[in-house]
Order: sequence, then structure tokens, then C-alpha cells
Amino acid sequence: MEEIETIPPKIHSLFKEHGTVVKFAKDTPIFLEGDRTQDVFFVVSGQVRISKETASGKELTIRICGSNNLIGESTIFSSLDYNSTTATAMETTTILTIDNNMLELYLSQEPSLMIACLRWIQLQNMKSQSRLRDLLLHGKKGALFSTLIRLANTYGENLDDGSIHINYKLTNNELANLCATSREVINRMLNDLKKNNIITFDKSTITVLNLQFLKDECECENCPLTICRID
Repeated sequence: MEEIETIPPKIHSLFKEHGTVVKFAKDTPIFLEGDRTQDVFFVVSGQVRISKETASGKELTIRICGSNNLIGESTIFSSLDYNSTTATAMETTTILTIDNNMLELYLSQEPSLMIACLRWIQLQNMKSQSRLRDLLLHGKKGALFSTLIRLANTYGENLDDGSIHINYKLTNNELANLCATSREVINRMLNDLKKNNIITFDKSTITVLNLQFLKDECECENCPLTICRID
């Protein structure tokens, strides 16, 4: 099975040694798009939604981050001094924060760690490019199908009958935000997929019965599992 790349353990240790612990209640913003920023954040526990707002006011969810993830990392070794996204706690969440300038200093003092960190940031950029490709090139159907594939790769549990249970609860509105479309469109497409025995769903969880159909429909490029994920 392909190994999923995670934050280097030394990065976690650096945040534990030098970071400040902050706790956020469910639905509390951690940072807001457009606000000036001085910190980088490490998710210790909980779930964080990373999103952007479109010109029409629609929310687009870019990532759903669990523990052992960096957020706000786009400012590292960058002249960018404002948040390009919004981060919101989806449940009670514990964060470690470090001043961006201090983090850059610590990384500069240990080149191997800096390279590992930059490789991880580049991986996040590749994930974003892959998602944008699916959102822009294949319309609403491709957006939903590719999102289901990513959810299956991230949270999927293989069942004995060959299906994949996505062990992560999402409302149709949350799924719509991941696909940059409306809840009504998602409702209709999910029902069509269920009618054609591609998926089943119950109590906010989805089971994928035919993953290959979803891949074929959105012209899947068979990206590595390190890229084709929702986190």
C-alpha cells in the first residue's frame, strides 16, 4: 500500500518546543481570509476547514485538515503577509502557533528540516492544482466525482464486498462547498448515483460501490494517493 506523506516529525517537535497552545471551539475562525498574519499553525487535534469565498459570496472548501497538519503555511519564506484562505474549527480543536519569522529562523538553522518542510508545502500545492483541474475542466459532475474519490482515498474503509465506506460524516451542504456548487445540485447528482448503483448513502455517510466509474467519468489521471486526498 502506498505510504501517505505526513508532516516530518521534527516539524511537530519544533512546534511543541517553541509553539503556543491555543484551543478553538467548534465553528470558531482560526484566521480569516484577507487578514494580516504573523503566525503559522500546527493542528494537534480536531478538524479544521480551509476555505475561500468566491466573488459571489459562495464558500469553497479547499481542505479538511485533521491532526498533524500545518495550516497557514503559504506565508513561509514568502513575502505574503496576509491570509489567502479562512480556517475554521469544525470541532473542538487544539492548535500550536509559531511566529512566521521565528519559524523561518529555526528552519534556516537546520537545512535538512527546511527542505523537508518545503517538500511538504510543495505537496500541498500539487494537491491544490489537482483539485482545481477537476473543478474547472469537468464541471459540476467532475467536481463531485473527484471529491468522492478524494474522500474515499482519505477516509475510506475497504469492505468485504469490494465497496469503500467513507468513514467521515458530511452534510450535503458541506459536500456542495467542497464542489463549489449548490446543495440542490449535489442532492440531484447523489440521487442519480444511488439510482445507478454507484454509491449508497445513509445518515451523512457515503459508501462507494463503483470507484472505477467515478474515475472514468472525470478522466482520472491516477495521481499518487499522496496527492489525491482531501486533507
